[in-house]
Amino acid sequence: MIPANLISKKRDGIILNKDEINSFFNGYVLGRVSDAEMSAMLMAIYFNGMNEDETFSLVDIMVHSGSVLNFDDSKNLIGDKHSTGGVGDKVSLILAPVMASAGIKVPMIAGRSLAYTGGTIDKLESIPGFQSHTDLSTFKKWVTNNGYAIIAQSKEICPADKLIYSLRSKTGTVPSVPLICGSIMSKKIAEGISGLVLDIKIGNGAFMKTKKQANELGKWMTKIGTAFDIRTDVVYTNMNQPLGRFAGLSCEIAEAIDCLKGNGPDDLMAVTLELGSKLLIQSKIVKNKNDAIAIQNEIIHSGNALQTFNESVKSQGGVLENFYSLNKPKYEKFIYPSKQGTITRMDTESIGWILVEISKDKNKNSNHIDYSAGIEFLKKIGDTVDPTEPMFRMFNSNENLLDDWEKSLEATTIIGKSSNKIDLIL
Repeated sequence: MIPANLISKKRDGIILNKDEINSFFNGYVLGRVSDAEMSAMLMAIYFNGMNEDETFSLVDIMVHSGSVLNFDDSKNLIGDKHSTGGVGDKVSLILAPVMASAGIKVPMIAGRSLAYTGGTIDKLESIPGFQSHTDLSTFKKWVTNNGYAIIAQSKEICPADKLIYSLRSKTGTVPSVPLICGSIMSKKIAEGISGLVLDIKIGNGAFMKTKKQANELGKWMTKIGTAFDIRTDVVYTNMNQPLGRFAGLSCEIAEAIDCLKGNGPDDLMAVTLELGSKLLIQSKIVKNKNDAIAIQNEIIHSGNALQTFNESVKSQGGVLENFYSLNKPKYEKFIYPSKQGTITRMDTESIGWILVEISKDKNKNSNHIDYSAGIEFLKKIGDTVDPTEPMFRMFNSNENLLDDWEKSLEATTIIGKSSNKIDLIL
């Protein structure tokens, strides 16, 4: 294999066969293809796409670049959920223990933050002692004993994807349908699941900005699911404003716990219940959406979901007793509107990038994240505002960053005369 030749072919729109895709992507895992060469291939794929055979080949190669879990001895549906990413999206943290309490096994391999969207693993690691890395036998034991577990991608699972994942963010190739499909579906297939619900987000805070883009992605995901014998449902949700009351790391864990106590905000719970309903119907635990929502609410209000969450966190080494005190922010700043009116638009992507900036460690040379940082959304689209009441509360442990980004956060909202609340499920 000569990497430059395959890059040139893809650059010129020529279809690559499975052997060529295999040699290039496995070559990257083995160190025979450099970061620069892989970056060039990712960009060629971004501009020219991949056809069905190429995409299926990419998924298959990523799956078999590592180990695949097997739950054939389980009588339960092995299901999972995946979101394409959004600001304030902590649905996985709520949905997994609810589904586990309902009798669905959830072996979730989650990602870290990508561009301006928060990562489930980064959020969970704000819990002191939480182990996001383990071997697959331990992971399977956690899932079997607790009903679910959430870990980061390991060297054993789809190593090809693990290496490419961060490179996509650095090269501006994140919003590529075949690359998104390859990354998401390879990990899900490797989990050994038989059911999957996909939350494809649409709007100015999502990688898919339009319904047309999202529909294309949804169709591809469903095709791949079918090809690999996974029941796949797709739900399209609105990301034209942040989801829930908070965005950040530890504050999203705290909000997820509130949801499991039955105190979640309406928008966040609506999306969670919609996704959960798909998995419950797939599992044949229920026959319709009304029954699925009723079961989920009962599980939450009985305290079973919170108990499952606590047991799972404890199994993975997490200690919740001092979680709040260790993640308490030192500083906060309230952001007020400059005029009276109604919020008609929120620039959700910009909010996400501001969150990235205020979450940086005090040490400029450090890669550590400030787990205490976050933004509380006191007002959203359709809410009336005036200069006497704050729209946002931003907080962290580095006051200078709050000062630096105060004006930028205020500028993420447009205030007009009137606006309706946004539709959550599209």
